[in-house]
Formats: sequence, C-alpha cells, structure tokens
Amino acid sequence: MSAPSFEKSLQDIVGSQNVRPDEPLVEHTTFRIGGPAQWLVTPRSEDEVAGVVSTCEAAGIPWRVLGLGSNVLAPDEGLDGVTLLLADNFAAVEVLPGGLVRAAAGATNAAVAAAARDAGLAGYEFASGIPGTIGGAAIMNAGAYEGQFSDVAVEVRCLVPSEESWRVVNVPAAEADWGYRASRMMREGWVVLGAMLQLRADSPTAIAARMEELRERRESKQPLEMPSAGSTFKRPEGHFAGALIQEAGCQGLRVGGAQVSEKHAGFVVNTGDATAADVLALIAEVQRRVHETTGVQLEPEVRLWQ
Repeated sequence: MSAPSFEKSLQDIVGSQNVRPDEPLVEHTTFRIGGPAQWLVTPRSEDEVAGVVSTCEAAGIPWRVLGLGSNVLAPDEGLDGVTLLLADNFAAVEVLPGGLVRAAAGATNAAVAAAARDAGLAGYEFASGIPGTIGGAAIMNAGAYEGQFSDVAVEVRCLVPSEESWRVVNVPAAEADWGYRASRMMREGWVVLGAMLQLRADSPTAIAARMEELRERRESKQPLEMPSAGSTFKRPEGHFAGALIQEAGCQGLRVGGAQVSEKHAGFVVNTGDATAADVLALIAEVQRRVHETTGVQLEPEVRLWQ
C-alpha cells in the first residue's frame, strides 16, 4: 500500500484532523528530543485504536503508543510508521463506589492522584509526582517512595491480538505479571487503554499533606527544572544507580547537550540542545565507567525507541 493510500485509510478511521504527518516528536517527549513521526494519530475511542492497530498490522506498518512521552528517548531521525498518541483523548478519571477509581490510559498520574484525594481515597499519593500517564504506569509498573502501580491495580483494560483482529479485554491484576519496571503488557506488546484501581478511605486533608511532602522531597532532590525522561537507569539489585554513577565519577559528565545531572546522578538531562545521539553516547559511557569501577552493569529504564 502506498503512503498516500495508507494515510487515507488512517483518516477514514479517525478523521483527517487526527492524523498529523511528519509531526515533530520533540513536542511530545519530556526529553524535548526527537525527529518527526511519519504519522502521529490521535484516536478518540477504543474502536478507533483497534482500527488503527489492525490497519497497521494488515499493511505491515510499524506502530507504537505514546502517552506524555515521559520515559521515552525518540531518535533524531524520527520514526517510521504510526505513533498513536493517547494522552489527548483518553484522559477521563471516574471515582466509583467502594473506593474504586477508573482511569483511561492517557490520564496523568497527577490527575488520578488529585481525583482520589478530592474523593477521600488514599493509596495513589506515591504516583502524584510521576510525570506520566496511567497507561505508562501500568506497562512499567511505575513506582516511587515505597509504592508501585501493582499495589493498587485491580485490572488493566487492554487491546490484545486475537486470531482475526485485535480485541479489548480486561486483564485482572493477577494476570498482569508485574515485576520491577516490567509487566505482561510490556512483554506481549499489548495496548493499555485504561485501568481500575482499588484505594482506601482517608481524610482529603491527610492525603493532601502526604502529596505535598512527596512533592517537596521530589523537588529538592530531582532536576525537575530541566528536560529529562526521569530516572535514566533501573535500580540494580542491592544498589542505587545514582550512588554507583557518583562513585564512578560521572556526575556532571557531558556529551554534547546531554549531561548527568549535577543535582541527581540518576538523571540524564537535556541542557538545551541535546540530541538522541548525545544521550545514547552518554548512557553508554556511564555504563562503561560504572561497570569498570564497580562491576555492576546498569540497565536503562528509559525506553530507547528505534
């Protein structure tokens, strides 16, 4: 299928206004890095997501899903195929009886935590400062300050392949196979459309106080004033990545516009004009020095898109 014909197929599914050719990914990642997506598509419903994915699969066109782009390094040359952006039209958050909260994949962690706080529901405060979406939190089993997504998830709504097409299923938490920054959804390549959380009753004032304490801790220790993709490396068993990077003398190390943060060594930041190539080279150099110094092989937490 020719590119114009394929683009017309996308427009037939989601509307021409929701298909953006050659959209700069620098506008859609917190690293503020990335070349153009061949097609950025903003579906408005689960059926449209399924239609786009099925159309890509049938045509042999690569596709991927993007939320807020907070844990992604997009390549300088851009990405072929379709990038499905779910942050815009999948942001609903609904508080249900029994301490349940239902959130669409594009809802931010901050919005979900705020809705829970206002309803007097505790348990998602740990994620209130994680700069991503529910979809990303489910896929990565996002965590901070002794909490993680799997602690509160009841089920995850997913688009999964079947024999003839893709279908929507609710995956119980027991079948999500969460691990450290990993999940069945990640391994299987499923599209997360939303999630249901089970929270507990508490005073909105007490919840707000805990959220404020975590915000202050985060702001005092992390380089939130500079573009980044959050923690660059996974936590090695028995160690802290930031401490190992400091021990290897890498804090402040630069390659081009990319730098190991002087505020928190676990973060690679964009000082203003970093490229994906700069970040990849810096990650490789940090890995080399840390392994040489400590014997520990650091593994990137940021998703390196190709």
